Amino acid sequence: MTHPSDKALVPFVSVENMMKLIHHVGIEEMLRDLASYIEADFRRWALFDKTPRVASHSDVGVIELMPTSDGEAYGFKYVNGHPGNTRDGLQTVTAFGLLANVHNGYPVLLTEMTLLTAMRTAATSAMVARHLAPKGARTMAMIGNGAQAEFQSLAMKALCGIDTVRLYDIDPAATAKVTRNLAATGLTTVPCTSAEQAIEGAQILTTCTADKQYATILSDNMVGSGVHINAIGGDCPGKTELAPAILARSDVFVEYPPQTRIEGEIQQMPDDFLVSEIWEVITGAKPGRRDARQITLFDSVGFAIEDFSALRFIRDRIAGTPFFDPLDLLADPDDPRDLFGMLTRAQITP
Repeated sequence: MTHPSDKALVPFVSVENMMKLIHHVGIEEMLRDLASYIEADFRRWALFDKTPRVASHSDVGVIELMPTSDGEAYGFKYVNGHPGNTRDGLQTVTAFGLLANVHNGYPVLLTEMTLLTAMRTAATSAMVARHLAPKGARTMAMIGNGAQAEFQSLAMKALCGIDTVRLYDIDPAATAKVTRNLAATGLTTVPCTSAEQAIEGAQILTTCTADKQYATILSDNMVGSGVHINAIGGDCPGKTELAPAILARSDVFVEYPPQTRIEGEIQQMPDDFLVSEIWEVITGAKPGRRDARQITLFDSVGFAIEDFSALRFIRDRIAGTPFFDPLDLLADPDDPRDLFGMLTRAQITP
């Protein structure tokens, strides 16, 4: 197996190899490792280029690029979000990503990021919950039982010690799917018939629905004091899940305000609505959870630095393993000034 550092060959991690890598490391162990990489990068937040993702919206979805750099490496992710895809048997979200060396511009990794995004999103949720959720939280409500649900549940188990997940989806088949997939994980799953039933006794409330619309998955009277809300479904303009009154009485934490004000739950609030950036909590610059009655809310839309962390992790983790393929992606002439000569020498003669 060629090592990822071999000149002019870029390591490519396919979906098949990503699945093999996850099982090789272990799902929960990989979630913990990803969370460590993400938290480490949030601690050096000031080093990164930061910009809201570059989005191309349509009536049926969105296609986005998510770039960032820490001055040593550059990464980007291509990702789509098309809620109607499931009707055609397609994924709502697909993605791939690239990591490059800033000093010469050469890519050092190309990888699928559909699975990896699900893993990094869950790892981010649980990493933040570890800072904000009530101490001793053991039960999570998982409202929206689509492709993210199992990853979110296992990350909360691995990082926060959750042992029970109360499940609700408007499609009972989705809840049955999650119940089946989590059966051997050590988590207790409780299928519920309404969002109100799902949040009973839960200290962490995760909302992750797909419809691109202003929705009220949680109304104000459903949310009592002392909970942590992990709101990950509102992730583009015109798509929300929470009643504005919940935001008004919560301490709201975000990744990058200029992006979240466009795409997150706080798009419903005035431009001067006060939020804290989660990196400030991680570094100790601002408090997180202050008391047992406080409602904390992570208005998560996903940010490029989290993808950068995931790309760094994959680059490091595949070294010395068979879980990648060397990809002939870069032209590498013997004389870097003679690209045409390389082309002519490759001509096939009769």
